[in-house]
Amino acid sequence: MNHVLIVDDDVDSAATLRELVALENFSVATAHTLRDARRQIAMQPPDLVLLDLQLPDGSGLDLFSDPELISSSELVLITGHASLETSIEALRLGAADYLVKPVAIKQLKGVLSRFMKPAALKADVARMKASLATGGHFGHLWGQDPSMLKVYEQISRVAGTAVTVFITGESGTGKEVVAQTVHDLSRRRKQPFLAVNCGAISPNLIESEIFGHEKGSFTGADRQHLGFFERANGGTLFLDEITEMPQELQVKLLRVLETGRFMRVGSTQSLEADVRVIAATNRQPEQAVAQGKLREDLLYRLNVFPIELPPLRHKLSDVPLLAQHFLDAIVAQEGQVKRFTPKALDRLGCYHWPGNVRELRNVVQRAYVMASGEVIDDEWLPQPQPGATVAPSAPAPAAPAATPSKASAPAAAEPPAAYAASAPAASAPGADTLTLPIGISMAQAERQLIEATLRHHKYQKERTAAVLGISLKTLYNRLKEYAAEGGEE
Repeated sequence: MNHVLIVDDDVDSAATLRELVALENFSVATAHTLRDARRQIAMQPPDLVLLDLQLPDGSGLDLFSDPELISSSELVLITGHASLETSIEALRLGAADYLVKPVAIKQLKGVLSRFMKPAALKADVARMKASLATGGHFGHLWGQDPSMLKVYEQISRVAGTAVTVFITGESGTGKEVVAQTVHDLSRRRKQPFLAVNCGAISPNLIESEIFGHEKGSFTGADRQHLGFFERANGGTLFLDEITEMPQELQVKLLRVLETGRFMRVGSTQSLEADVRVIAATNRQPEQAVAQGKLREDLLYRLNVFPIELPPLRHKLSDVPLLAQHFLDAIVAQEGQVKRFTPKALDRLGCYHWPGNVRELRNVVQRAYVMASGEVIDDEWLPQPQPGATVAPSAPAPAAPAATPSKASAPAAAEPPAAYAASAPAASAPGADTLTLPIGISMAQAERQLIEATLRHHKYQKERTAAVLGISLKTLYNRLKEYAAEGGEE
C-alpha cells in the first residue's frame, strides 16, 4: 500500500484530507510543522507528499533543503491560489500537481488517481533516451541534432510536472508532436490528449467548442455540448495557434488558468477544469503581443516553461534520418519497398525547407509515388535555391498551420488593389533571389518572403502556398493582414 504524508498546519484541513486519502486505499500520516514532517519522513518515507507552503516554523519548501530526504516521493503542493509564482516554484521542485484550498474531493481524487512514483517516470525517460541512441528518435520526435537534444532534455524535465508549457516554432516544425510527447511522459498519459487548432475554428463558435454550451443558449443550440476542457478531463489540452484566439476569449482562458474553473456558454454554474494546458504559436510571442494578437497577461501565464523548436534548415544533419523515417512509414503502408540514392539524400540536405518537417514529409510522399522503380533519385526532389538567402539574425519566420481552404484560387489572378497598394517593394536582385538585410524583424522578413514568392509565381496563390509550405488559408490571411496594414498608413 502506498503511503501519503500530509503536511498542513490547519488541523481540521489535515484531518479531512486524511480521511479522504484513506478512502482511496492509501496509508496516511499527518504533520503540522516542519519538525513533525521530518520526524514522520524518518519513520516511514512517503510515496506521496501533500505539502502546504505556509507552516508555523517556516516554509514548506524548507523541507527540501536536503534533496535526499524525500528523493523518491511525488510532491503535490497545497496552495491557496494557483498563481504564476506557484507554477514556477512547482517547476523548480518538480511538483506533480496542485491542490487549491479549499481542496475539492474531485480534485483530490484526480491527483491520487494519477499517482506515479518518480522512479517510474525516470525509467520512461531512460527508455526514450535509449531509443534516441539506437534509433534516432525520442518518443514521436526524430532527430539527433544538438538543437533537438536540447528539446528532449526540456521535455524530460517538464513532462512529469504540472506546469503549463508554451511551444514556439515555425509552421511545420512539429509543435503538436512535442505536446504529444510531453503528454505521453506525464502522469496524465492514460487520459485524453486533445489538440485544438484555434485558427481553424470560426470565431463565432470557438468559445462553444472550447468551453461547451447549454441547450438553448443560442440559436441552433438544440442540445447540451461538452467543450474541449470537459472532453480532455484528467488529460492534456493542446491549444495550437493560440494567437488566433479572439481577445475576449483569451480573457476567459486566462481566468481558467488562474482559477481552475470555467462555465459553459449559457450556464451560471462553474465547473472544475482538471486539465493540463499546453499552448503553441508560430509567431514570435513578443511581436504577437505588440500586434494585439496575444494578451500580455496571458503570455506570462502560458510562458511558464517555454520550448522553442528549431527550423529544419538549422538542423540539416537530421534530414536523411527524417526522410528515411517518412519513407519507412510509407513503405509499411503501401507495401512496395523503395530506397533513396545517395544523390537524392544529398539533394534533400541542400534544400532550405521553408515548410520545415511537414514539407519534407510531403516531398518524400510525392517522390515515392513518382519513382517508377525501387530507387528514388533526385528527379522529383526540390531544387536547391542557393540565391535565396536569409540573414542568420532573421531566419524566415513561421506562418500558421491552418486547415486548408476548399476554395480554389484563380489560376493566374492579378493582385488585389488594396494589397498591391500596401505592398512595399522587397529587395529582389534576381528572379529567384531574395536578399534580406541583417536586423530586419521577423514580421518584415516573413512579409517580404511571401510577397516575393507571390510575384515570382504571377500571383498564383495555390502554387505560392505550396512553395512556401503553408496552407492556402494561411496565405489568404497574411495577404489580408498586409492589405489592412497598408490601409492604416
